[in-house]
Amino acid sequence: MKLADVLDIAIRTDPGLVRSHNEDAVFADAETGLAVLADGMGGYKAGEVASGMATAMLARTLGNLLAKKEGGRFSYSPSMDVAHHLAEEIATVNSAIFNAAASQSRYAGMGTTLVVACYVDNALVVAHLGDSRLYRLRENRFEQLTRDHSLLQEQIDCGMISVDEARFSNNRNLVTRALGVDPVVEPEIHQHDVQVGDTYLICSDGLTDMVDDDEIALTVQTLNENLLLAADQLIHLANDNGGRDNISVILVKVRGESAPARSWWQKLLLRRT
Repeated sequence: MKLADVLDIAIRTDPGLVRSHNEDAVFADAETGLAVLADGMGGYKAGEVASGMATAMLARTLGNLLAKKEGGRFSYSPSMDVAHHLAEEIATVNSAIFNAAASQSRYAGMGTTLVVACYVDNALVVAHLGDSRLYRLRENRFEQLTRDHSLLQEQIDCGMISVDEARFSNNRNLVTRALGVDPVVEPEIHQHDVQVGDTYLICSDGLTDMVDDDEIALTVQTLNENLLLAADQLIHLANDNGGRDNISVILVKVRGESAPARSWWQKLLLRRT
C-alpha cells in the first residue's frame, strides 16, 4: 500500500492576533511520509528566513531520500538509515543558517526551532530542537513525545517550578537549543513505533502557550476523523485565548500499514524464488 493511501495529513498556520507577520514554516507530504515544522526567531523578518530555509532545504533533501526508499537505497534498517541522514541534513541546514546570519547583518542572531518527522517502515523517526512539539494520540491516550529544549523545561526537571507554575512563567520562550544559532548543533532524534489509528500532532508554541494539553487532547480526540476541521479548531482556540504568537499545526493520522522498503538483496531473493 502506498504511503499516500496510508497517511491523512492536515496543515494549518496562522500569524495570530498580535504578530504582524508569520515566522513559522510548515511542510508535509503524504507520498513521502515527511513532515517539517519550524518556528523562526531573530530580528525583523529574520526568523521567517531561518524557518523558511530549514523547511525548504529539509523538504527537498529528505523528500528525495524518502521518495527513493522503495528503490532499496538504504544500506541497513530503513529507520536507522533515515535517522543517520536526518542528523547529516540538519547539520547542513544549521551551517547554512548560521553562515547566512554571520554574513548579513540584517539576519544576525536568527535561528529556528525544528520538528522533523519521517514515517518509514511503519515507524516514525523524529528529530527536534527547541520548544516546538510532537504529540501522539493512541486510542484514548494523548502524550507529548518530544521534550522541550528550553530553560523552563530545565527548571521543571530540577524541581524549581511545577508544570502548573510554568504556564505563568516569564521564561516561557527561552530555548536552550535551536537551529542556526551555533556553528554546531545536536538534534534529539528518536524512533517511535506506529500503530494503525495513531494520530500525531506537530505544533509550534503559539498553540501550546495559548491552549493547555487537556483542551488540545479533547479537540484532537473529538475531531479525529476530520483532520482539517481539527487543525482549524486548534488555531481558533489559540486565537480565542489571545493569539499572542504565530500558530502552526500539522496533523497526521495513520490509516493503515505501509509495505516495508526492501533492500537490494531482499529483492534479489524474491526474484530467485
